[in-house]
Amino acid sequence: MRQTIRTLRALHSVHATKFATKPTSALISTAVSCAVVAVNAGQRRQYASAPAGTQVVKLTSQMYPDVVRDGRFGEISREDVEYFKSILSPGAVLTAAEEDLSGYNIDSMRKYRGQSQVVLKPRSTEEVSLIMKRCHERKLAVVPQGGNTGLVGGSVPVFDEIVISMSLMNKIRSFDEVSGILVADAGCILETTDQYLAEREYIFPLDLGAKGSCHIGGNVATNAGGLRLLRYGSLHGTVLGVEAVMPDGTIFSGLGKLRKDNTGYDIKQLFIGSEGTLGVITGISILCPRRSKVVNVAFFGLESYDKVQQAFVKAKGELSEILSAFEFMDRASQDHVARFTELRRPLDEPHNFYVLVETSGSNLAHDEEKLQTYLEGLMESDVISDGVLAQDETQAKNLWTWREGIPETLGKSGGVYKYDVSIPLDELYKLVEDTRVRIQEFGLDIGTDDSNVVNVVGYGHLGDGNLHLNVAVKQYDKKIEHILEPWVYEWIEKRQGSVSAEHGLGFAKKPYLQYSKDQSVIQLMRQVKKVYDPVSSKF
Repeated sequence: MRQTIRTLRALHSVHATKFATKPTSALISTAVSCAVVAVNAGQRRQYASAPAGTQVVKLTSQMYPDVVRDGRFGEISREDVEYFKSILSPGAVLTAAEEDLSGYNIDSMRKYRGQSQVVLKPRSTEEVSLIMKRCHERKLAVVPQGGNTGLVGGSVPVFDEIVISMSLMNKIRSFDEVSGILVADAGCILETTDQYLAEREYIFPLDLGAKGSCHIGGNVATNAGGLRLLRYGSLHGTVLGVEAVMPDGTIFSGLGKLRKDNTGYDIKQLFIGSEGTLGVITGISILCPRRSKVVNVAFFGLESYDKVQQAFVKAKGELSEILSAFEFMDRASQDHVARFTELRRPLDEPHNFYVLVETSGSNLAHDEEKLQTYLEGLMESDVISDGVLAQDETQAKNLWTWREGIPETLGKSGGVYKYDVSIPLDELYKLVEDTRVRIQEFGLDIGTDDSNVVNVVGYGHLGDGNLHLNVAVKQYDKKIEHILEPWVYEWIEKRQGSVSAEHGLGFAKKPYLQYSKDQSVIQLMRQVKKVYDPVSSKF
């Protein structure tokens, strides 16, 4: 087997090498009046306008009439607009009277639509401070917004909240090429930041499908997990410092560069994952690892979820220190990608499940030897049925497309009900199976011409127990939503899982927090919110 792989390496220059031997195998501060604010935690924004066949996005307040505007907040006046124009640079104050603000009011999934009349685009922390001070004094609600790639409706307003766009705060402040510590504005785009680091042989310790649009400040605000948390850990471990503007305009200067600082409370941790409810993150310092010299990607098919788990256990044991990603996908997700792309499938025959394994290291011979041994063992024990191994960077990117392309292609159907959840591994995929059964029990077909439900798919990061359950529909429908919610969250609660693994709560999941958190924990969260933001202490 080993000799077969090496021979194929020499012969194949275009297609990935096949290694199978079998024939077929909220508002802040002014904040959170009715929703927790989430910024930039999801997929790349796909559409400048609605996909073909979709309806105009209805106002969130119309879709959810039980959510009412908090009467404690005032309405923005002409004097407020003039004040903002006086403190910000020309063109940094956008109003609905002069501009189309739909790109700031509508979320990336085209499910939520706010009614903001004013968008502010500060260039510095000091400008954010002046904005927040004014809003605090006037009791004006605001929503901080990065790349607007969030998937839970938290990065857009619900009513007439002022949008604070961080897009002009996009400077690298410093980078230490010895320690690998980066200090940057919150509005830096993740992919651009990683390219900056790549030129210096470092890597940003986070990777998302939305990397071309999302902002690093939003990533921190939502504690985004991403594709390589298995390798680099969560942002709670890599973020060294946070700079933020508090609801009253006070600047929290916590941009520490120390890996060890045991002097009291680690306040920055409260901002990581706070989704904009405690303050507006304006800068971060983060520890960046060296970029791996050798990256290998394998893609293979399996016939059961049990075999997916077996492959993962073997990967942890045999690839250990070089394992950087272990992504699983079901057949339905891959069929959907194939339907909406012109890509050639990596494997000739269909399989019930697929796995993408990535290794990253510094020694070519060592890493290839370990990966080959791992793959051979899986083949010999009948865990995998077929597979391919990328031969170069282009092929590796093509294989990754079959994983990263899932959210984009699902969105092309119309709408998607997304459930980003954490569940014990042994029952991870059972939620997908039970969801299909539940939808059919209510008399709805899946995937037929006359059905609104296009597909039910499951995929995710097996390395950290994170499932993405996606129900693709031709158009959003309250009937389908009521079939799914709160049933999905009740299912998760019974297994002591989490209703949000990495996307945050936002508008969509705030009502379901009690399915993951005990009331005593929720009460503590309310108390923290009240300390940071006594004017708007709802949670």
